[in-house]
Amino acid sequence: MVDIQQGAAINPTPIETYLADETETVAFGKCLGLALRDYAPNAKQALVVFLEGDLGAGKTTSTRGLLQAFGHSGPVKSPTYTLVEPYEFDSARVYHFDLYRLGDPEELEYMGIRDYFTAQSVCVVEWPSRGMGVLPEADLRLKVTTEAPGRRASVEACSAVGIAVLEGMRTEV
Repeated sequence: MVDIQQGAAINPTPIETYLADETETVAFGKCLGLALRDYAPNAKQALVVFLEGDLGAGKTTSTRGLLQAFGHSGPVKSPTYTLVEPYEFDSARVYHFDLYRLGDPEELEYMGIRDYFTAQSVCVVEWPSRGMGVLPEADLRLKVTTEAPGRRASVEACSAVGIAVLEGMRTEV
């Protein structure tokens, strides 16, 4: 069971928790995904989630849970070489970006990055620091760090939309 420390309902205090294993990491991602799924159909702009953490910390594993919340049942691989992996659902389009191998943020312009960030889209971006200056601002930041033998996850709201999604996440716990 994931034990999430909760703040007041109107307080944008980050949600933080220790995740003992892969199962708990997927469950945490699914909790975030449920809140995003509930918000996405009415979104007038893309919901942007930055995933931060070291290699192997659990960013893609969290994304697997997030995608399961939307109805995905297959494998989820990090799009390290393709830069983006699209997923289509009834409620939203989810784009999973991995910018680890990006040489220059301007490369995002060549791939038509702005076309992905539209209403009813959820854009999950691993290694967002490599796309700064081109990427829009995040609504949420999910930070995953290793903490032996598991990991620690923190979700922080960065916008009014992010606060609404974060509060929705609190109700999913």
